[in-house]
This record gives sequence, structure tokens and C-alpha cells, in this order.
Amino acid sequence: MNESDILKMLGETGALLSGHFELRSGLHSNRFFQCANVLRYPRVAGRLCDELVERLKAAQELGRVDGVISPALGGILVGHEVARALDVKCVFAEKQEGRLVMRRFALKPGERYVVAEDVITRGGRVQETIDIVRAAGAEVVAVVVLVDRSAGQASFGYPTYSLLQMAPEVWEPAACPMCAKHEPFVHPGS
Repeated sequence: MNESDILKMLGETGALLSGHFELRSGLHSNRFFQCANVLRYPRVAGRLCDELVERLKAAQELGRVDGVISPALGGILVGHEVARALDVKCVFAEKQEGRLVMRRFALKPGERYVVAEDVITRGGRVQETIDIVRAAGAEVVAVVVLVDRSAGQASFGYPTYSLLQMAPEVWEPAACPMCAKHEPFVHPGS
């Protein structure tokens, strides 16, 4: 599967949007990734995650992997599909009082995890998940993500694999060319 195939799948499912968007940061952009839209289609999501696992396996000797862990909410479906492809268990961290915690599952010292997420921009939720794994005495094997909006700039200290790396153009509202044309913007959510 090449980048063109991936972009086509993201576009056809409504995951890659073009328009005028105000991001959570307050910046404006002409592109937005809404990976939840591609994850609505289990067969497409499965194909994308299978490809992600193939890239992971081709790039490094994994050794033993005991599970896949994801930050809720966006990463849960990606984590589930990656765990299916690796034939290991899937767990997730979820928000409690504004930070990620393990509420439903326990990690054991010495276990080895792949961290999976749908989209990263700065990678804060992935880093929180890594911190949870390490605090439990478990190990992070690698990080996998469908879309890396940082174009490879987010760094976690572990091998990181994505299907797509891009950094959409962003502008301060005062410098936004679409605002200059008085085009209305939308808040697509995340």
C-alpha cells in the first residue's frame, strides 16, 4: 500500500477534509484529519492497521509483544486492530480528572507494549501513555499511528511508525488567507 492508496482511502471515507478549519489550538488550516471517519469502516480500518503492522514488522525485530495500549478515545479502535494483527491483547488508558490513567486494566512489570494512536500532532497523549507503561514497570516496544501530523517532528524516544506523515499548513487567524477572503471556518472536532 503506497501513500496514494492511503490518501485515497482517507479521502473516500471523509477522514481527510479540505476547507477552512479552526483548530483546537486557535490556528486555522486548509486541511483536517478526522480519523474517526475512516474507523467507521471496519474493513478499511483493518486494512490500514494491517499495513501499519507490516511496516512495523519490516522495520524492526519486535521480539515478544504482550499487548497494545492506546489512549482513549481516538486510539482505541486503532489499538484494537493493531492488537488483532499482532494477535495480542488490547488495553487502553482513559481520562480521569484531566489526565490519562489505567482504570479498567492493569499492566504488569516486564510486559512489552506497542503504543497505538490514530493521529498525532504534538504527541502529548502518546507520551502520557508511554509514561503509564513505564510507571508500571512495563516496556514500550514501538509507537504506531495512522497519521503523523507533525511530519516526523513528534519524538518519543521509541521507534515510531505511521502510514502517513504530513504537516498541514496552519496560520494565525490574522494571517489566514481564507479569513482574508471572508470564507467561514468550521470547528471539526478532534
